[in-house]
Amino acid sequence: MTRKERFARVLEYFLKERPVAETELEYASPYELLVAVILSAQCTDKRVNLVTPEFFSRFPNAYKLAEAEPAEIFPYIRSISYPNNKSKHLAGMARILTKEFDGVVPADVDKLQRLPGVGRKTANVIASVVYNMPAMAVDTHVFRVSERIGLTTNSKNPAQTAKIIIKNIPEDLISIAHHWLILHGRYICKARNPECNSCGISDACRYFQKTSKKK
Repeated sequence: MTRKERFARVLEYFLKERPVAETELEYASPYELLVAVILSAQCTDKRVNLVTPEFFSRFPNAYKLAEAEPAEIFPYIRSISYPNNKSKHLAGMARILTKEFDGVVPADVDKLQRLPGVGRKTANVIASVVYNMPAMAVDTHVFRVSERIGLTTNSKNPAQTAKIIIKNIPEDLISIAHHWLILHGRYICKARNPECNSCGISDACRYFQKTSKKK
């Protein structure tokens, strides 16, 4: 199966089986999503969703958060991975967001990356989810699943993976494709013990073809 055929098969499956796919982070505004995505780095969405209600009650917008010192933020996110660093990132993010962007989360990926705690992956998530831009955020799930299925081959880094995916997917599907691959990696194509027997695209999966031949 060629890469073009594999992409076509994968898209066909997800369009039919998961026409609606979105982030599992709970948020009510661009500011809340930005905070949640920063907190989700190397942490589960489930854990983040447990923490954010109280956090947003205390810091309902960027201006309130900008007034806080990292030490004030820490107690609200102590159960999140790397709470010390993320407390500093959140405080710095809010201050720049209010001073330079009038509290409005920018749509531009480069401008987003000026905010502490926001790398290219986080910036792409915001651009994609909030502004429906054709940005492909590559996290560990997307990177692993793309390589395992065979959408990419020996990809060296997330940027290369994103470039290949964007090249092979219609622009209007890029935003949702990000969620398709994340959710597939989270629940089916797991890092350990992928559930190949429950996978609807095993016929197009390079990994499945290799492992089934060995058996």
